[in-house]
Amino acid sequence: MNQRRMWVHTAAAVALAAGLAMPAWAAETVKIGIITTYSGPLAPPGVSMDKGLTLYAKLHAKDLPKGVTVEIIRRDDTGIAPDVAKRLAQELITRDHVNIIGGVVYSPNALAMAPIMTEAKMPFVDMNAAAAVLTTKSPYIVRDSFTLQQVSMPMGEWAAKHGFKDAYTAVSDYAPGWDAEEGFKLGIERAGGKIVGAVRFPVQAADFTPYLQRIKDLKPKSLFIFVPGGPESTQMIKTYNSLELKKAGITLVTTQDLLIDSELPKMGDIPLGVVSSGTYSAAATRPANKAFLAAWHKEYGENDIPDFPAIQGWDGMAMIYDVIKKTGGKFTGDQAIKILRNYKTADSPRGPFMIDPLTGDIVQNIYIRRVEKIDGKLANVEFETFPMVKDPWKEMHAAAK
Repeated sequence: MNQRRMWVHTAAAVALAAGLAMPAWAAETVKIGIITTYSGPLAPPGVSMDKGLTLYAKLHAKDLPKGVTVEIIRRDDTGIAPDVAKRLAQELITRDHVNIIGGVVYSPNALAMAPIMTEAKMPFVDMNAAAAVLTTKSPYIVRDSFTLQQVSMPMGEWAAKHGFKDAYTAVSDYAPGWDAEEGFKLGIERAGGKIVGAVRFPVQAADFTPYLQRIKDLKPKSLFIFVPGGPESTQMIKTYNSLELKKAGITLVTTQDLLIDSELPKMGDIPLGVVSSGTYSAAATRPANKAFLAAWHKEYGENDIPDFPAIQGWDGMAMIYDVIKKTGGKFTGDQAIKILRNYKTADSPRGPFMIDPLTGDIVQNIYIRRVEKIDGKLANVEFETFPMVKDPWKEMHAAAK
């Protein structure tokens, strides 16, 4: 065999081997960057969020298009640290070449990231940050969590309609706290009530006693509190109890953040009977939630309690998987955001929700819940529903749309 014929046969063999080694479809890896809080005192909601999105990805890997895999790249923003979150977003885009970003517990971090999302045309699924203004800061942001006005306005309406027309508000002094305060005021005034006083305290306040003592001395009929969901929730509820505000005739109403499911076991019986508004309760009897809980407990143990950040991680990953399935794993930022802004489902553990295509904000049920004991354990039992609530901030600030 001459040299030319040997070269032809060798080339053919290489081509044949390559053909046998490669499938008919080309493998595609979709890189998902997750920025959340994994360490420090503010980590619990971030860890819960990660467990939710991780569980969804594990259970639904079989639903991905043929040949498509997902790589989740996790980054720790360490808490309320806007500069850190901004740097991590830049690194995920320029160094890790992610296709989409999700996560973020705290609004200051998400707001710092927003300009980068616009510049890079990077779709960002906000899985917890609740400042209403966030989705106006970039057309590439969609929210699968909630806004504080969306949650607190129904609480204000409910309070006024049930005899708590005069209320004092006490909130953490940052964007979600301001929104919670404004939303509750809007709701209670719409239903004929009024705000008789207000106080704001630093995020991660070392001691809530001076603020609650002042409120006790003023003797309002009811008190609306907002603090970020996590360890501060237990600290606040124990301070409320130690100062005996309930005995003083001051009825506590709040949002799901103060009574986050994962903190309830640490509160003793203090919150029994407290009414709150929220998007999710682990005690919900919806079929989708029962299925979710079965999967959660199988993965993480019977004593591990999922909370609303866990559901937001779960649903946020469902939205990202929807993009991957509809595009075969190949998409631009503009293609992804169009799909995300038109997402809707009836099968979330929290109930039905959709994304408003005009604002990028979530439209969802808000539940009024009361803390009760089920099988000897505290639970937020849903007893009234405000169906498919939009973010009222967008309606009040039409120019921001």
